[in-house]
Amino acid sequence: MSRPSRHPRPQYASPSPSASNISFSPAPQYVSSRSSYPTFLSLQETAWLQLACAGRGLVDAFRWDTVVRLVASDSEVRSNVLKSLMLNTVSLISVYFFDWLLHPLAQEQQKWFHRNLGWFYQVLWLLPVVGISLYLNSSWCTLIAKRTFTLQHGSRAAAQPPSTYGGMLNALATSAYRGVMVFTSVVVSFALAYIPYIGPPMGFAFLCWVDAYYCFEFIWIARGFSLSRRVRHLEERWAYYFAFGLPTAALCMWGSSLANAALFALFFPAYIIMAIYSRPLPLDPYNPALSMISGGHAEDDVLRYPSPLIPIRIPIFAPVIFLNDWIVRVLSVGGKSTGASTGYSVGGKTIGVGARHRRAPSDSVESIEEGEVNELDSMAFKSQMLDGSRVRVRGLGQGGASGSGRVGRKHD
Repeated sequence: MSRPSRHPRPQYASPSPSASNISFSPAPQYVSSRSSYPTFLSLQETAWLQLACAGRGLVDAFRWDTVVRLVASDSEVRSNVLKSLMLNTVSLISVYFFDWLLHPLAQEQQKWFHRNLGWFYQVLWLLPVVGISLYLNSSWCTLIAKRTFTLQHGSRAAAQPPSTYGGMLNALATSAYRGVMVFTSVVVSFALAYIPYIGPPMGFAFLCWVDAYYCFEFIWIARGFSLSRRVRHLEERWAYYFAFGLPTAALCMWGSSLANAALFALFFPAYIIMAIYSRPLPLDPYNPALSMISGGHAEDDVLRYPSPLIPIRIPIFAPVIFLNDWIVRVLSVGGKSTGASTGYSVGGKTIGVGARHRRAPSDSVESIEEGEVNELDSMAFKSQMLDGSRVRVRGLGQGGASGSGRVGRKHD
């Protein structure tokens, strides 16, 4: 007698006629690891691209037809340009009158009044005229830049400054920091001139970049660029901005300091207009070959980095930012810097000097110069200060301070 099996044998269905139509997914294609390596341009190609960017900057610095056409077509720009032109012409004539006529004649005189006539002329006339002209020229150039930017990009393209109390404080901090940056830039340019042999060429190149920075600063502020982004934008396109600032730097290097300042102020409104209508190159410094093509599109979207032998970014303003940081720390009350003065932003939070972290030079004082600390950050800082000093406005409960666990209300 046979014993039945405990586990019946499974039954398999016969293959259907449509089994031959089953499609199998192809095996994955393995790509060579060499294809994942970054692709670099040759040294010659990178050099030619930088020369092309410099040529574009030099062409944009001589677009006087754009300036004449805009001044002739818009009445607001024309009136501000004419006011700036007349005032700076008076200032420049006063400077040259002292340098070429009054100062040589006063040196050969024997009487005390005649010998010091130049000093009286400088204190009572020249310095007030130059100072007033620079102040008024700054306000007129701001109006020219705003109007030109509106005509070029529309009224909604500009970043509107906040109208709150914190926004006004940021505007004051911006003006103060710009003054400090102008001062430190002049100090660095004069200091470079005292270096033997290479000092004068380095000082001239630095002056080219400084002139280009201040010509483009209005459009960067209108677009909402922070200080670190402005500096990074210029330092990554160093060839273009060197060529753009070359004409003004070459024009303002032959006379005295006051004469050079007055001459730069005379041409400053025109170069602001040129800067707004220009297009700095390369569009992408890390893929310059693609960004140099018109429209920024190519048949093969291959990322090709510049040659490692030519730097993408040159730390041009590192000495200026270092001096600005030092001056801000010195001017801080009690020698302590708040997060809004010398801090840097990481993940939306501002970290001060006390955190003992090293900072990149172009990120150092971004918050105080362009208003990176917004109103919410300032309110959070105030709330933290109030948390540390709570004011009791009500008595404790019946359980006492330890039994009930209740605390007084904060003084808002």
